[in-house]
Amino acid sequence: MTLALAEARLALASADVPVAAIVFDEGGTPIGRGHNERELTADPTAHAEIVAIRAAARALGSWHLENTTLVVTLEPCTMCAGAILQARIPRVIFAAWDEKAGAVGSVNDVLRDRRLPHRVEVLAGVLADESATMLTNFFEARR
Repeated sequence: MTLALAEARLALASADVPVAAIVFDEGGTPIGRGHNERELTADPTAHAEIVAIRAAARALGSWHLENTTLVVTLEPCTMCAGAILQARIPRVIFAAWDEKAGAVGSVNDVLRDRRLPHRVEVLAGVLADESATMLTNFFEARR
C-alpha cells in the first residue's frame, strides 16, 4: 500500500484526485500501476484501477489476471469493480472507504455478489487514514 500511496501523489501533478492502484503478480512483483488520469487525458474511464489493469494486461500479454492482487488507495467504484471482475483478479486490497461511490461494501458490493460467477477476496482499510487524509487535503484545497 505504501507504493500505491506514493503513486497517488503523482496524480496531484495533473490536478487529478490522488488515487492510485498497483497490480502485483503472484510473487509480489508490481506488473501494472496507475493513478487517476481523468484530467490529464480527458478520459472519464481513466481511473487508477483501469490504468493499472491495462498496464498489467499488457505486461502479461493477456487480459486474464488470475494470479494477481490489486492494491488501491480508495474503494473501487462500480466501473472499476466491473473491470476487476472482467480481468478475473482474485484479490483486492484497498485503503479508504468511499461512502459516496464505493462498490466493494460501502454503497454496493459488486465484488462479492453471489449472483455473479466470479467473487473476489477483499481486504479493506489498509493504511486507510493516510489515504483518507490525502484525499481530504486534496478536496479542501479545491474549495
